[in-house]
Amino acid sequence: MTRDVEFVDAATTVAEAAMAMGDLGVGALPVGTADDLQGILTDRDILFRVVAKGLSNKTVTVGEVMTTTIFSCRQEDSITTALNLMGARNLRRLPVLDLNGRTIGLVTLSDLSRRMLLDSGVVQRAVAEMSGAPG
Repeated sequence: MTRDVEFVDAATTVAEAAMAMGDLGVGALPVGTADDLQGILTDRDILFRVVAKGLSNKTVTVGEVMTTTIFSCRQEDSITTALNLMGARNLRRLPVLDLNGRTIGLVTLSDLSRRMLLDSGVVQRAVAEMSGAPG
C-alpha cells in the first residue's frame, strides 16, 4: 500500500494531472483531499475519456473525466476482502480508509498479489530450489 498519497484537485487540467502521474510513477491519483475523496483519476480515464475522444488535455479538467463511483477498503480489511472487491468491480486500485473514513493510502492489485505471493512461501521455495538450498 502506498501511504504517501498525492491528491489532485478537480479543477486541475488533465495535462497537469498526467504530468504529476508520470513524475510520481503512478497510474492513478485520488481527487480531493484525504478528508474529502471526490473521485479518482486513472490512466484509463485519461485514455478513454480524453485521448480517444480527441479532447484537449490542456482544457479538460480532472473533475470532468474522473471516476466518481469510488470503491474503497478499510485498513483493517483482509487481503481477501480487498481482492474480492477488486475482482468483482474490475478494479486495479483501491483507496484505503481509516476508521473515520479518511483516505490513508492506495492499494494496488500488484501490492496485494505481491503480499499473497510472499506470504505463500512460493518465492522462498523457488529461491531455495534455484540455489540448491533445502526448502
